[in-house]
Amino acid sequence: MSTQLYLVPTPIGNLEDITLRALRILKEVDLILAEDTRTTGKLLKHFEISTPQKSYHIHNEHKTLEQIIDLLKGGQTIALVSDAGTPAISDPGYLLVRECLKHDIEIECLPGATAFVPALVKSGFPTDRFTFEGFLPHKKGRQTKIQSFRDEKRTIIVYESPHRLIKALEQFVEFLGEERRISVSRELTKIYEETVTGTAKEVLEFFKQKGVKGEIVIILEANN
Repeated sequence: MSTQLYLVPTPIGNLEDITLRALRILKEVDLILAEDTRTTGKLLKHFEISTPQKSYHIHNEHKTLEQIIDLLKGGQTIALVSDAGTPAISDPGYLLVRECLKHDIEIECLPGATAFVPALVKSGFPTDRFTFEGFLPHKKGRQTKIQSFRDEKRTIIVYESPHRLIKALEQFVEFLGEERRISVSRELTKIYEETVTGTAKEVLEFFKQKGVKGEIVIILEANN
């Protein structure tokens, strides 16, 4: 294996979405860096993969970075995975990739699941130009960020927790207008997958009555 660090996407819900290549890499590498070893352990057990794991997440990535680089420079091959989706997309990975590039360590990113892609395509909004904003700030800067969407000419993608979805929709109504069109996808690829598209007011009323569970992707139509 000439590559030393592999970024390996994992399913965002349905285990059938993992690729044959991802399974092969996870079996062949010396070590798997996992955001949560318990979550990844379930995936590995399902596919009968026994590769050792090491914890690598947002709270320890600065501390463990030098140690991981030493392992890679020593000839070990490592796969980085997140709990779901593609590493470094609203998950740890960016710092490790940057450090590997500094040390001329070979990197390969496998194609695979990323939650915002199916949500964007299902929204029916233009896909030729879009901006991915990740998670909205919890407190400081939240309103400023949302207000910056008012005149955005590209389709906007944001992630939000189910606990803050109602708040986000209320703020969209307040700062962007109740007629701004929005698409909310939740539980993508899972049994209860659902996408609701309409005006900000309509989508807000829907989720106020129904309640919210699962991982959330919000797509905002551009202001054209």
